[in-house]
Amino acid sequence: MDYKLPNDINYTSTHEWIKIKDNIGTVGITDYAQHQLGDIVFIELPDVGMVFEKGSNTAEIESVKAVGDVLMPLSGEIIETNENLTNNPELINKSPYEDGWIIKIKVNHNDEIGDLLSLEQYKELIEQEDH
Repeated sequence: MDYKLPNDINYTSTHEWIKIKDNIGTVGITDYAQHQLGDIVFIELPDVGMVFEKGSNTAEIESVKAVGDVLMPLSGEIIETNENLTNNPELINKSPYEDGWIIKIKVNHNDEIGDLLSLEQYKELIEQEDH
């Protein structure tokens, strides 16, 4: 299956993406992840101002198939949540990189950015998971 995988963002091994601009990261789940979950019916968003360490659970997504966690790709403070998802969680299915973004964070530790996956590394990961 061909997934939409933009090359101007970074990925995590747990299928989140982050686009960093001026120390602000926009975070969501990848096209691959939303396909695995199926139709998303609910998302529990964190509160603005909360601070999370990299790898910690920051949001919960419920789909018709499963409940999944959204993990922080980098340590940071929540500065905005996508309130449109409260009434329209299916935006994550329709537009995972544009309208379906989940949170925006102020990145606390720029040295963690090197731990993120490139497009090529992420493609290898999902090829392994699909087999």
